[in-house]
Amino acid sequence: MADTSSFDIVSDFDRQELVNAVDQTVREINSRYDLKNTKTSVDLGEEEITVSTDSEMTLQAVHGVLQQKAVKRNLSLKIFDYGKVETASGNRVRQVIKLKKGIAQEIGKQISKLIRDEFKKVQASIQGDAVRVSAKSKDDLQAVIQRLKQEDWPVALQFTNYR
Repeated sequence: MADTSSFDIVSDFDRQELVNAVDQTVREINSRYDLKNTKTSVDLGEEEITVSTDSEMTLQAVHGVLQQKAVKRNLSLKIFDYGKVETASGNRVRQVIKLKKGIAQEIGKQISKLIRDEFKKVQASIQGDAVRVSAKSKDDLQAVIQRLKQEDWPVALQFTNYR
């Protein structure tokens, strides 16, 4: 086993960078003239972000600010799963944005099938919410990474534990 190389394909995000992006979003909301008196709140929970504001128009503006801050901090926009907009008390709107983490089983199967079909000397195995890819040649692993980056997956992919 020592003569084979491997890496893991995961879908994760840096929690601290997300905390910083949300903090910067709140600061910009409090300083922007068009959002200043909207009593907008952006609350970061364990697995979701809750946005509460006074209209759908300001909600869209908050989305734009949040996405801009996330991109600046190298967070993929694919981690955000926007829920439906709900009406809250006092003519306000609320939206829960779920944070996507891990590769779903069916996406893992698609990834491993693509690897099996295109790379004969490479093995892919699903391990929980990650996919382990192994091969004898590191060049084959590099080719797999390049090929997976060409596809547009519904989740953000990272390549970790490269050995």
